[in-house]
Amino acid sequence: MAAPSGRSRAAAPEQRFLVLFDFDETIICESSDDAVLRALPGQQLPAWLRSSYREGHYNEFMQKVLAYMAEQGVSRASIHASVERIPPNPGLLRLFQYLRSHQRDFELVVLSDANTYFIESWLEHAGVRQLFTKIFTNPASFDESGRLVLLPFHSHSCPRCPDNMCKQAVLREYLSSRQAERGGAPFQRVFYVGDGANDVCPSLALGPRDTAFPRRGFPMHRLLPQMQQFKGNIAPWVSGEDIVDCLKKIMEER
Repeated sequence: MAAPSGRSRAAAPEQRFLVLFDFDETIICESSDDAVLRALPGQQLPAWLRSSYREGHYNEFMQKVLAYMAEQGVSRASIHASVERIPPNPGLLRLFQYLRSHQRDFELVVLSDANTYFIESWLEHAGVRQLFTKIFTNPASFDESGRLVLLPFHSHSCPRCPDNMCKQAVLREYLSSRQAERGGAPFQRVFYVGDGANDVCPSLALGPRDTAFPRRGFPMHRLLPQMQQFKGNIAPWVSGEDIVDCLKKIMEER
């Protein structure tokens, strides 16, 4: 497994809650993979490249897309600027402001099928990178030729997930390791904020006191109620303000 991106964690056993965020179309308002295509001279991929996509092998497809962008002379600066220009979803910065003011209660993690370069760049630009203990995503870095090289996060056997990442496997492993680091104390509650079909699988790791926040009208919102294995609560959101309101109520229960 590739090493997750993260900064040194200060010991904080008092953090009672864990909040996990997807990135594309959850923190930001669109797919970062789509946004960087605007750096291409024609702002779109040729038909032969688009048609090469295979279901369940998106990471492999994006490796080819990034190689094509390098061949077209798209610079690192252009890619970086494209990522920084992506707007956040409505109310997400307000949500981060709320979580910043309650850092003793909430531990934050990104769990995304995007890549380290896009996520790190955007969070740094938005001024919220320091809020996150860990970023679990596909490794990506520029090589000496100026090409952004993307790799899969890990291999797994989950039939629900794309071949490069099972978010549920990552979440379960993280919960286990953090509980051990916390002297055997689990988080009191876990919250998962997402939008896509690949956010359903990690939500199945949630327990009866935990909450999934599916973006209203998106695949996660439609699919999650159909999953009999799901044991948690569902709180659909349109704006980050909706999530703030829910978290405030939970904080009042202490």
